[in-house]
Amino acid sequence: MSDAPALDDHYALDAAARELLFTEARSANAFTDEPVGDEQLRAIVELVRWPPTAANTNPLRIVFVRTPEGKQRLAPHMNEGNRAKTVAAPVTALLAFDREFYERIPQLFPDKAGMRDALADNPNSDEMARFNAALQAGYFILAVRSVGLAAGPMAGFDADGIEREFFADRNEQPILVVNIGKPGPDAWFPRLPRLSYEELVREV
Repeated sequence: MSDAPALDDHYALDAAARELLFTEARSANAFTDEPVGDEQLRAIVELVRWPPTAANTNPLRIVFVRTPEGKQRLAPHMNEGNRAKTVAAPVTALLAFDREFYERIPQLFPDKAGMRDALADNPNSDEMARFNAALQAGYFILAVRSVGLAAGPMAGFDADGIEREFFADRNEQPILVVNIGKPGPDAWFPRLPRLSYEELVREV
């Protein structure tokens, strides 16, 4: 539980919702074999569609790895410490950014359709896509928690290997791997400290 002073009157979310999404939520390292259903995945993605991105570009792309065959393809590209729990998780999400995200601008921001050409010619457009996909990835973790599942986000993987294995026919680059499911026995490492308001914030 947070060590912050009582701030209940300032939240639109009740205490149970704050605990589910933030203060009691943990990154899971073990999962039960209870399946994650199609509608649960759709419910997650429905929420992920709405967070803010620059110029409404929405560069995040998702691959859900669910089958034993898919897990066997994924396992060699995970760091050793992440391999077994990834194979065991009911679903693993590969979160990537679309290098050609600008092709969707006429659809997603029709009033500024000309941005498509400007970004297509910009050698730094990948940085914009990566940053905004990372914003969406944070919301993805909250969306997983919001449907009552645990998320196990991981950066320990061979991004080039996953790109070759799962994105070879698409111009997309993986940025995060997230295991999804019901937490299993001993799913949590001990809770580590967080910085206080005073350590996080400066006022000018």
